Amino acid sequence: MLTKNDLIDYFYRGIKDKTDLRIGVEHEKFVLNKNNFKPVSYEQKNGIKEIFLKCTKSGWEPLYDNINSLVIGLKKENEFITLEPGGQLELSGAPLKNIHETCNETTKHLKEFKKIGEELGFILLGIGVEPFSKLEDFPWMPKQRYKIMKDYMPSVGNFGHHMMKRTCTNQVNLDFCSEEDMKNKFRIMLNLESIANAIFSNSPFDNGKLSKYKSLRSYFWHQTDPARTGLLPFVFEKNFNFERYAEYALDIPMYFVIRDHKYINMTKYTFRDFFEKKIILSSNIQPNIQDWINHLSTLFPQVRLKNYLEIRSMDACNWELICSQPAFWLGLIYDDDAMNKLNEIVEEWDNEDREYLNKSIPIHGLQTNFKNKKVIDFAQDFFQLSKNGLSKRKIMSSNNEFDETIHMKELENNLTKGLAPADNIINKFNTIWNKSVKPIYKELIF
Repeated sequence: MLTKNDLIDYFYRGIKDKTDLRIGVEHEKFVLNKNNFKPVSYEQKNGIKEIFLKCTKSGWEPLYDNINSLVIGLKKENEFITLEPGGQLELSGAPLKNIHETCNETTKHLKEFKKIGEELGFILLGIGVEPFSKLEDFPWMPKQRYKIMKDYMPSVGNFGHHMMKRTCTNQVNLDFCSEEDMKNKFRIMLNLESIANAIFSNSPFDNGKLSKYKSLRSYFWHQTDPARTGLLPFVFEKNFNFERYAEYALDIPMYFVIRDHKYINMTKYTFRDFFEKKIILSSNIQPNIQDWINHLSTLFPQVRLKNYLEIRSMDACNWELICSQPAFWLGLIYDDDAMNKLNEIVEEWDNEDREYLNKSIPIHGLQTNFKNKKVIDFAQDFFQLSKNGLSKRKIMSSNNEFDETIHMKELENNLTKGLAPADNIINKFNTIWNKSVKPIYKELIF
């Protein structure tokens, strides 16, 4: 029988020795027809299904939605490729030791899919919101879980379908050494997540036009299911710990449980209802630890706890910046001096400050006013702390030519100019692109 201690123990299982800390990267990209830039469907000629089948010929193991035996993902050792609701593809990378390894993993993945794209006639686009296509242009992918989410989303927000089909994000996963270490890192990440959103904002367009947002993707998320999104103010309470996060998760409505490869709709019930047997299901389904793990993966706060910490606030970006995102976070979160300095800087920030940043930065980006400064000032300071943290690690590339700071060059160039990716493409849109988003399909593809 599943107990509450079992639920909490799942988080404890993530504790690692300081010498064993790892970093994981997840990045999404749009799959678009190279001729008309429309999203690629699952069943069309040279569509998603064909992409997956081609990958199975180069060592990827197919993953199935067994109810109809469709290939809906891929696995190779500790790497996974998953299919998002609107046909976006996501690489969930392996837990790796350093940024050189994560960047090599990313480069290998993008080169492989770029080659397949050349063969099948599609391009991969790294941006937070697809800049031209409308919601109805995106086909739904044939995964059971997405049918449940599709039906549920309109009841809890206005932009759930937009979030599911029209957005791409990059995520960074980091480890902790103890419950106390988790608490400190969680709080720092929540304080800085909006700043990171500003640094990597990359979704200013909506249906071929300039929107009022630097990160339209973030706005969509802010209008999606408030019960399972947001900034989690309770993380800053004195009693916050693994158990407190479990209590939060218990009271969030479920999406599903899986039995015999079938997804059973559970959106009417919280996990607490299920766990405490306050509901009676016809098949007498009993909760197990995999149900809990699945449920945790359906919560979408800006920073998420599993048996590691996941930062979820950044737009998808171009090839060069994909490596900068994990580098930025690792240099801060895995360096004691940086963490001490960050704690000093954010010590006086409160829930009101965090909410202000969370709502303002998607609109104003690095030019957001905050604490008598601009966010760009904080961003430059945090970048320098991160760069120093990476330098101190002294982890060299395989040819011994450079350390991990090499992966921050593009980011450093942007921040020196006071610009985010969104600012760069807005400037081009207003000048050399002649108010057209079409050049994006050449400049931002992988």
